[in-house]
Amino acid sequence: MQGMIGHHAQAIEMTALLPTRTAREDMRLLARRIELSQADEIRWMERWLEVRGKAVPDAHAHHAHDAVLMPGMLTQEELTRLAAAAASDFDRLFLEFMIKHHEGALVMVNDLFMTDGAGQELEIFGFASDVDTDQRIEIDRMTTMLRELVK
Repeated sequence: MQGMIGHHAQAIEMTALLPTRTAREDMRLLARRIELSQADEIRWMERWLEVRGKAVPDAHAHHAHDAVLMPGMLTQEELTRLAAAAASDFDRLFLEFMIKHHEGALVMVNDLFMTDGAGQELEIFGFASDVDTDQRIEIDRMTTMLRELVK
């Protein structure tokens, strides 16, 4: 949960770049869906940790110099590259990087379910299953958008 908070926060940072870098309404809609779902899930994870007396990390801790990036997270160089892009170059990079980012979340869910007993709590099982489903749907949507973009 603690690592997933930073992972989700980075997705929100990526979507924040979009309004000034794309003219495509489908990209804006995608970013809005990602932003809303990730913010909602961050709040859920923070509450889950608080109820259990666990440390709630700062959502931007992944920017620290010694931070360990969770699977699929963009490096600072990739974020800089994304921020510098515009128009169709931005759209392509955003989709490629967000697909990578979402695939990382699938790795994290798989790792959770492969850990003995980790997915036994009903809340965690439901949350992780929802994350898995949502990420797969969005990956499919973004893959289709990317294919259309590079035609």
